[in-house]
Amino acid sequence: MPHPKRRHSAMRRDKRRAHDFITAPQLTTCSHCGAAILTHRVCPECGYYRDKQAIEIKGANA
Repeated sequence: MPHPKRRHSAMRRDKRRAHDFITAPQLTTCSHCGAAILTHRVCPECGYYRDKQAIEIKGANA
């Protein structure tokens, strides 16, 4: 198995790790029912998107 000849510096290590983070999902509230939803998506609770019904949800009380 090959081994590194030289030690990598901390700067080189940190530059490599700069993109190894996880971002939290961007949640907003539905303007129709108030549920937490992802941005630019149809609300899974009531089926509305931008104050218009996009899909019909069975059993929705909204």
